Amino acid sequence: MTPAQEVAANVRSEAARRRISQKQLAKALGMSQQMLSQRMLGRIAFNVNELTAVANFLEIPVSHLHCEPSHV
Repeated sequence: MTPAQEVAANVRSEAARRRISQKQLAKALGMSQQMLSQRMLGRIAFNVNELTAVANFLEIPVSHLHCEPSHV
């Protein structure tokens, strides 16, 4: 799994926990549902501003959305 896919999985999980739809999240981020869908699938990475906006909307720290670095 790529870092973008891990972050996307975290966003999906946190949104689902709060019963927030993609449509609601897309509106809050000021982007189309299609654009958000590409990010939610991990096909396009969330940029820092988008990830911050997601965290603010979900009322969680941004760190809850980041992927953990792998330990080598």
